[in-house]
Amino acid sequence: MTSVAPDAKPATTQPIGLLLSAPYAVYVAAVFAYPLGMAVWISFHDYIFTAPGVSVSRPFVGFDNYTTALADPAVRQSFVNILIFLVINVPLTVVLSLLLAAALNAAIPFRTFFRVSFYVPYVTASVAVVGVWLFLFSSDGLVNQVLGDLAPDPSWLINERWAMPSIALFVTWKQLGFFILLYLAALQNVPRELYESAAVDGASRWRSFRAVTIPGVRPATTLVTLLAIITGANLFTEPYLLTNGGGPSGRSASPVLLMYQRGIEQQHPDVAAAIGVLLVAGVLLLAGLQRLVERRQG
Repeated sequence: MTSVAPDAKPATTQPIGLLLSAPYAVYVAAVFAYPLGMAVWISFHDYIFTAPGVSVSRPFVGFDNYTTALADPAVRQSFVNILIFLVINVPLTVVLSLLLAAALNAAIPFRTFFRVSFYVPYVTASVAVVGVWLFLFSSDGLVNQVLGDLAPDPSWLINERWAMPSIALFVTWKQLGFFILLYLAALQNVPRELYESAAVDGASRWRSFRAVTIPGVRPATTLVTLLAIITGANLFTEPYLLTNGGGPSGRSASPVLLMYQRGIEQQHPDVAAAIGVLLVAGVLLLAGLQRLVERRQG
């Protein structure tokens, strides 16, 4: 005999829910949706900056701005540079932050001190931290003095081969504390019973880490990877300060840095907008590929 469930009431929209979510919706629209839509519109028009109140013709030019951007060797090189950056930065960020978070989650001496120490670079102004990095990696810096004849010539930040990897290492080190914090929060949700069961079964610490910790923080790994890709794609301050605007020969320039140079310094906001739209499309593509890989692994 089957029982008949009572008629379920259809889901209704709660006015209080709409009211509470309205400020965030307005924030997203004002800070993200409108600027992105405006950038897309500018990228398809012959757009120039004008004084307030001045009206000028901004004709539709189709894909001309995209053609101009993609035909520029500096723009193509900037996308290669950011790809190199992400290949170095994202795996290092995920691996190091997870390992360090697992270590800092254990009962070790001075645990609070180490947690604060890793987080301090993240909240420190980039200008101040860049000064330390320049002291370490300049031609007569501490790193070159330690390496001696093994140091690259030209030095790290003025070397076409090592400039972008050096920036990737700097960003990894500076932002590591934030991602460690995310993993520490995720580790609190991994049941202790799983570790105890693994220990009873004779699993080593490494085996417990692989079988319990990594699967237990998989949602956090997805978030860390996505945030690392987004923040890496928005790279600007580091090449601007460390390599004097993307040098040497544009080998450390990022798309966002070129957007600033083309749009603000050279007064071509339409081409800069096209570069930005291409960058957003690239980030969305990488994020989609990441989701696809994770679904297949899951």
